[in-house]
Amino acid sequence: MMFRTLLTALLLWILNTGLAQAEIGPPEKPDLRLGFIKLTDMAPLAVAWEQGFFMDEGLFVEIEAQANWKVLLDRVITGELDGAHMLAGQPLGATIGYGTQADIITAFSMDLNGNGITVSNDVWEQMKPHIPDNEAGKPAHPISATALKPVVEAQRARGERFRMGMVFPVSTHNYELRYWLAAGGLNPGYYAPHKGDTSGTIEADVHLSVTPPPQMPATLEADTIQGYCVGEPWNQQAVFKGIGVPVITDYEIWPNNPEKVFGVTESWAEKYPNTHLRLLRALIRAAHWLDENNNANRDEAVKILARPSYVGADEEVIANSMTGTFEYEKGDVRKVPDFNVFFRYYATYPYPSDAIWYLSQMRRWGQIAEPKPDEWYMNIARKVYRTDIYEQAARSLIADGTLEASDFPEFDKDNFERPHQGELIDGVPFTPRTPNAYINRFDIGLKGESRL
Repeated sequence: MMFRTLLTALLLWILNTGLAQAEIGPPEKPDLRLGFIKLTDMAPLAVAWEQGFFMDEGLFVEIEAQANWKVLLDRVITGELDGAHMLAGQPLGATIGYGTQADIITAFSMDLNGNGITVSNDVWEQMKPHIPDNEAGKPAHPISATALKPVVEAQRARGERFRMGMVFPVSTHNYELRYWLAAGGLNPGYYAPHKGDTSGTIEADVHLSVTPPPQMPATLEADTIQGYCVGEPWNQQAVFKGIGVPVITDYEIWPNNPEKVFGVTESWAEKYPNTHLRLLRALIRAAHWLDENNNANRDEAVKILARPSYVGADEEVIANSMTGTFEYEKGDVRKVPDFNVFFRYYATYPYPSDAIWYLSQMRRWGQIAEPKPDEWYMNIARKVYRTDIYEQAARSLIADGTLEASDFPEFDKDNFERPHQGELIDGVPFTPRTPNAYINRFDIGLKGESRL
């Protein structure tokens, strides 16, 4: 304890005397507890700790795995955690009062892509006759949910529900799975929170339920669900265990889609502004380390993540996606160099357009029960996705020579819309500045003045 106290004092002296980054003052709260879920996209937190980036900022950080996303969010709200690896929909859902009411913000996007949709072996065998082969005789990708539709219909004709898992109602996984299903003509169901129905199964062709990420393979193996959408390494785990087949990655649903964020309460950020900025500096450096030199550090990152204190899966399983490949059917390994993106394409910048997409899907599936004007979407996006705080941290990294200005978007521009994104799988153009026009283009989903 005495050594820790002396070390803290020494670091604070260094920060105060200007030997460290001078624009940001010393951390108001140097001892921090941060939460995460056991997924590979928590990597910036693990790397910031293992590479000493937190320590460089005068921060003593404890990183704790949480039981599930609800527990994680609740502990941030109560102050038991200072901040956490979060689903991008969690700060937004909390801010608009879906599920819980709390002012949560994010000033750091943790990654792009990183998810997949897996089905059981039995379902895969039923889907295969509806999937064309490519020139190599392998299933042609991306695989549309139209191949799943006859399986669902056959099961319904037998009086059975088709069941799939996702990790949380406001998760990217929920919205990506719903997007894929709807693009293939399957209704994933509606929420009606104003009527007390938060099941999300109203009018559903496919019934979705919540399963914590590490439990997905076991739940599939037990036939409680017949497929799921989750982040890595839990799709690849199904392949290694021989219990399921990933049919599509989220990179194929929407190239360079936003994924997790780092979230804190708005009141925490206001109370500890220097601490927040120093946290962001460490996380930005960690994301850069993960992608620098064409992913040269990924092998080391895999070894770090495989430790029980982080993800705790086999190195071989984690490496399957973290090092630029993805295995579908056993032996069908394909190159997906951007499956996990942490820094390139300005991945860490909290673009408000990311928030708009999540809010549009909340409205589409009834989590936002009533129509809202475009201005409402814009205001929520800018309230929650704090580009101003991110830019302050990034400018300080440029000023002290840690990173280059070219590593970031031009900060004197209106950085509203995320660049480097491809087309969504259904071809519907995402127009974040006109969210209602975007929502109204979908065949399946609430739109306009419609409500349940």
